[in-house]
Amino acid sequence: MAPRCWRWWHWSAWRRTRPPPAGSTPSFRQQFSTQEQPPQICVVGSGPAGFYTAQHLLKHHPRAHVDIYEKQLVPFGLVRFGVAPDHPEVKNVINTFTQTARSDRCAFRGNVAVGRDVAVSELRAAYHAVVLSYGAEDHQTLEIPGEELPGVFSARAFVGWYNGLPENRELAPDLSCDTAAILGQGNVALDVARILLTPPEHLEKTDITEAALGVLRQSRVKTVWIVGRRGPLQVAFTIKELREMIQLPGTRPILDPADFLGLQDRIKEVPRQRKRLTELLLRTATENPGVEGAARTWGLRFFRSPQRVLPSPDGRRVAGVRLAVTRLEGVGEAARAAPTGDTEDLPCGLVLSSVGYKSRPIDPSVPFDPKLGVIPNMEGRVIDVPDAAAGPEGRAAAIWSQAWLCGHRGPAQQPRGPACLFLGLGEAGCRGGVPGQGCREAQGEVAGSSGDAAAAGALSLDPSLAGGERRHAVRGTGAWVSQWDSAPQLCRLPAPAPGLGCLFSRGL
Repeated sequence: MAPRCWRWWHWSAWRRTRPPPAGSTPSFRQQFSTQEQPPQICVVGSGPAGFYTAQHLLKHHPRAHVDIYEKQLVPFGLVRFGVAPDHPEVKNVINTFTQTARSDRCAFRGNVAVGRDVAVSELRAAYHAVVLSYGAEDHQTLEIPGEELPGVFSARAFVGWYNGLPENRELAPDLSCDTAAILGQGNVALDVARILLTPPEHLEKTDITEAALGVLRQSRVKTVWIVGRRGPLQVAFTIKELREMIQLPGTRPILDPADFLGLQDRIKEVPRQRKRLTELLLRTATENPGVEGAARTWGLRFFRSPQRVLPSPDGRRVAGVRLAVTRLEGVGEAARAAPTGDTEDLPCGLVLSSVGYKSRPIDPSVPFDPKLGVIPNMEGRVIDVPDAAAGPEGRAAAIWSQAWLCGHRGPAQQPRGPACLFLGLGEAGCRGGVPGQGCREAQGEVAGSSGDAAAAGALSLDPSLAGGERRHAVRGTGAWVSQWDSAPQLCRLPAPAPGLGCLFSRGL
């Protein structure tokens, strides 16, 4: 195992070990929180959120230094280990991240597990700010009987297995069955179904691991059912992934036209993207596209909720899933599934759970809600703690939209202590994520604003509130930030949305 690089220096001396960049004395607007030292910022996690945070800080603060910490030996997080191997275009963002990492003001420190190898309190003592962008590293469990049976896996672990994530390389799924059931109807569910059914000769052209490719070559899986609690109007996958499934070579989709009765009229009022997606589902159900006599099939089972994983007669592995038949209460995307009292059994030899992600606690000093799998927050806004409130959206492009900062504003104050600086680069982002939908672009530094506020896109300066021991707070509808200087530095920030990254910031 490679040596733990965090042990190579004394934390309290870290800010003094880095020489200031060449050049003239910085102006006031370039300062972070002191007149003498460039800001040293620690980013925990090297996935898209972490790298976009680093990229934004380096671009908008010319003196900032960013260290990116990652528990894996290699960077890029879900871009490397979560994107399907047959989607190389999505991975092109690695080129941008690589340019960021090559900056002489950025350093990557792999094989360091924050919370195990180094405490968050040590990082806070060594840096001006610490950004926690370590993401949602765990999966939501089904919490039904039989979930522990051999042959039941999380989709997250299965994706990690075929992408070479070290913690999942020993997964060894048994693909000797003819039917697999995927519980959940999001993009990850369709990714997994597509990999199971794609001819191995097509996967040979991708960067899938050799070990996974060898197992898939021997796979006997011919049918994949993708099961959802609700109906066609509530599916979470996107039209791109659906088209790929419909066009998958050598396969035929199976959709029940009865699931789409009455939808033709209802989809006229839904948003355009949802309308196009539902229309494609409807055509697929009624026109039955696909290859006649195809050796492999896949289908969407709507209005079904997993109730129990059924064991084989000897109890040694999974043999099926008992599904509760549901009906919708409410309308549109807000409709919820309610059981009807009926059940049905779906025979299968492989079950993959794809019902969402959750975060893990990173450090005892950071509060964590184990039931919800989040750091406690209110509508995504947190006080005194970093935000890991939301899981991944499944689209790298969506994460870039978190560079937009929501536009509500309002003052708030808190007692002296650690401060949070929201940076619009978390994993959920602003609602809408585009101008005109409650979000505005981070513009970089504002004349007279403190450097850290400017790095997050401070919108304005309020000199009347300057000086003293005023600190950043996020109560109510707004977010404010200041440093411990006497100069006017209380900057008004746009209010963050759920999932925004949060900085621990020290007053100097």
